[in-house]
Amino acid sequence: MDHLVLTVIAPDQPGLVERIAQCIAAHGGNWLESRMSRMAGQFAGILRVAVPAEGYDELVEGLQGLNAHGIRVMLAQSGIDPACTWKPILLDLVGNDRPGIVRDITRLLAELGVNLESLITEVMPAPMSSEPLFHAEAVLAVPLTLSLDVLQAKLETLADDLMVELNLHKEK
Repeated sequence: MDHLVLTVIAPDQPGLVERIAQCIAAHGGNWLESRMSRMAGQFAGILRVAVPAEGYDELVEGLQGLNAHGIRVMLAQSGIDPACTWKPILLDLVGNDRPGIVRDITRLLAELGVNLESLITEVMPAPMSSEPLFHAEAVLAVPLTLSLDVLQAKLETLADDLMVELNLHKEK
């Protein structure tokens, strides 16, 4: 079996995921895992598909044909996940919204060798003041060689500069 990672984006509409799933199934593919969401009228997703070697080219052609229906698909060969040399840590961040929060946090994480496994952000009105409030939830892949205390201290220093509240938790 070959594995593909697909990124899809299209104007949101009913039946969109079914059309993608139908294409994959029609070409002998098996939908393994996905993360999908709708935002600002657009639908986007990333998914991993297994396909027998003999059906690979036909599946790729079928997926590229979805463009005729307004579904853009980018394809990549699935790599092999490296041996687990990291621990999952949950990050929760809340603060007044301003440009650069994601840039500053991710810069520090990259400098420490921390990878983002997932990131969800939103801006919403604060309960009392209705000022824009930025909220981020992330799953971090923290190298086993990086002390959680060191990570916490460096993030807290940055959080003070950004004026945000930041919490780290071990994934359950």
